[in-house]
Amino acid sequence: MTAESVHVPLCKTTEVDPGTVKRVDVEGFPPLAVFNLEGAFYVLDDTCSHGQASLAEGYVEGDQIECPWHSGRFCIRNGEPATFPVVVPVKSYAVTVVGDDVCVPSTDAS
Repeated sequence: MTAESVHVPLCKTTEVDPGTVKRVDVEGFPPLAVFNLEGAFYVLDDTCSHGQASLAEGYVEGDQIECPWHSGRFCIRNGEPATFPVVVPVKSYAVTVVGDDVCVPSTDAS
């Protein structure tokens, strides 16, 4: 098995209802935010690049997450800034669902 094929489970699919976000802490990764957008899962670094707030404590609006501190928004699909004061993206991760586990590649660990 190659390093690229090893997946790290973050949580169960049933733990993240559609339109919601869940913070997860997994060894070897920074805190992560797992999103469910109509059955599609996305993972971003959980810490806002502007104010160090937890994005999982923010508000999901469509395909954006609003930071709870300064109301800046990120695109959930790719981590790109969507509204000011956010100007620096947060890291997004490739997601694979294995069985009922939401996973990211082990090679994405930082």
